[in-house]
Amino acid sequence: MIALLAGALLGGCGGQAATAPKPSPTAEPALARQAKRAGEIVVRGEASPRSHGPFTFRGRYTVRFEQIAPEDPSLDFRGETSFVATLDRRPEEEAADSRRLFRAARRSGARRITLDGRFYVDVAFGDFPYVIRFTPAP
Repeated sequence: MIALLAGALLGGCGGQAATAPKPSPTAEPALARQAKRAGEIVVRGEASPRSHGPFTFRGRYTVRFEQIAPEDPSLDFRGETSFVATLDRRPEEEAADSRRLFRAARRSGARRITLDGRFYVDVAFGDFPYVIRFTPAP
């Protein structure tokens, strides 16, 4: 009798066992999963603020960013803090010669830029894992 009562309690009610939701695995942004090509610069981070580099740039680049919310893959980022990234001569120090890369409350963005010199890639604001990829432009 005690064994039956214990089995009923352990089995749960309603005929279905309750299961806890599984956390989604941490995924990488698509830009981070692509193989790095010759001349590309790729930086990654989990959150801000963060400084990467310095890197030496020469010429025109297509620069793209992507951020993800591993806990909510459908998040569109429009209601979130803007992702803000700049190129600076010193880490985490905006100056007159700093270049703004992005300021956008979006999942991703892209632009073309011409650069010559050594810069740090500084992400001042960004609450989610991100990647920034510089691809030499023809």
